[in-house]
Amino acid sequence: MSRRSGILEFAVLGLLRESPMHGYELRKRLNTSLGVFRAFSYGSLYPCLKALVASGWLIEESGNSTDDPLAAPLAGRRAKIVYRLTAEGKEHFEELLSQTGPDAYEDEHFAARFAFFGQTSRDVRMRVLEGRRSRLEERLEKMRASFARTRERLDDYTLELQRHGMESVEREVRWLNELIESERAGRDQQRSDSGGSARRDPSGSAAQRDTSGKAGDLPRHRDNSQPDPSADTEK
Repeated sequence: MSRRSGILEFAVLGLLRESPMHGYELRKRLNTSLGVFRAFSYGSLYPCLKALVASGWLIEESGNSTDDPLAAPLAGRRAKIVYRLTAEGKEHFEELLSQTGPDAYEDEHFAARFAFFGQTSRDVRMRVLEGRRSRLEERLEKMRASFARTRERLDDYTLELQRHGMESVEREVRWLNELIESERAGRDQQRSDSGGSARRDPSGSAAQRDTSGKAGDLPRHRDNSQPDPSADTEK
């Protein structure tokens, strides 16, 4: 499986975990909700869905919506296929969510992983964020070294392009630092609350809340929007 197809399968499973959808809905969600897929060929979506069905992670059901012109034949209409996550598919997606290997830190994969942080445990979120930050700090160090070596030989426009790339990476590193601080603060608060709750509630409900995976208050831009992790990263 290629890295790009693996990212697409991950995103499809994550979206279908929220609710069953037909292909047209999935295409819209991939494009509008997960901006990292704007450059993906949608011709790859249906082969991906078929592969997931063959693996037993999705099932196909008949639907009644006819919004997707590609799903209806030229002569008449028929019910569209709705894709639903199976129990095995849910387990597989949860396994993917728990992975924190180097692929999770790469540009496209990180953006997809971040989109599903609300379904990811806090410890995994921390490992992915810290791995991403480390990867970008290494990239930034190389970019600065390259800039210092070549700045005398480059024209003003090329220099500005390199500065823009470094500033983009620096901006994401600052954003990651804020996210990591927020996660740590939330974890510390959760531990404090869990300790108090454990004394008040011997049933262990505090521990259950700790595994919910919900993120704390995320840092936001000045316009009160959360930054797009795929937007300004130098490839």
